[in-house]
Amino acid sequence: MTLPAAERALPGPPLAAFLYTLRVCVPPKRAVLLALPCAGALLFGLLARTVDDPTSAGGFNAISRALFGLILPLACLVVGDAVLGAEVRSGTFGLTWLSPVRFSTIVVARWSAGWLIAAGALTPAMALSALIAGVPGAVGPIALATIGGTAAYLALFVLLGVAFRRAVWWSLAIVLLGERLLGAVLPGIAQFSPQWLATMVYAGLGPGADELEREGMPTGGAAVGRLVMLTVVFVLLAVWRMRRLRLTGGRE
Repeated sequence: MTLPAAERALPGPPLAAFLYTLRVCVPPKRAVLLALPCAGALLFGLLARTVDDPTSAGGFNAISRALFGLILPLACLVVGDAVLGAEVRSGTFGLTWLSPVRFSTIVVARWSAGWLIAAGALTPAMALSALIAGVPGAVGPIALATIGGTAAYLALFVLLGVAFRRAVWWSLAIVLLGERLLGAVLPGIAQFSPQWLATMVYAGLGPGADELEREGMPTGGAAVGRLVMLTVVFVLLAVWRMRRLRLTGGRE
């Protein structure tokens, strides 16, 4: 016998939080913003064809730093700020924070939904970029690097969203000053940078991409493992910080 709709079991808190985030975190305006870096990835694929290099793989590898250093963080920032930071700033997060749901459930649901959106939008664009550049052998490696990079970035931006009211500015500072400026000259910072580690994933697995490797940094599968570790650490820190979040009277 089919139960009436009112008597059917409602989804549990984890699934409900996940579905809510999927439904509201990327409104139309943010969807347009997310489409821009995805389109940029395709344009970089076309640009790779103009690079003066004897092989297609060499031309694509020459522009891959821009894919990981510009396209990847920008796409993740658009989604990462929406899943938590924007809601905290607007004051509407209080309804979720006061609900009878574990803080760990809230954080994991927000992160996983954001990761699904960011990876689902950006991974095909990065793979198509490799195809447009004429390097089909790079599709798998760049897809894996993108999936790992988006996971770590979304966890980082969720942490910043719960830790700082002006999370967007902190995120930009970390990406532009911390990762790009300091990470380019200090390997110790690059070791914990999602964009550098994603680059190292591709450097170890992509066709002819060993020229992208940095001394002392993990590559290939080892870099994937480092990204997984960073993701877990950022998620745990976000849970810890949410337990100390003050929605009135500023932040601690």
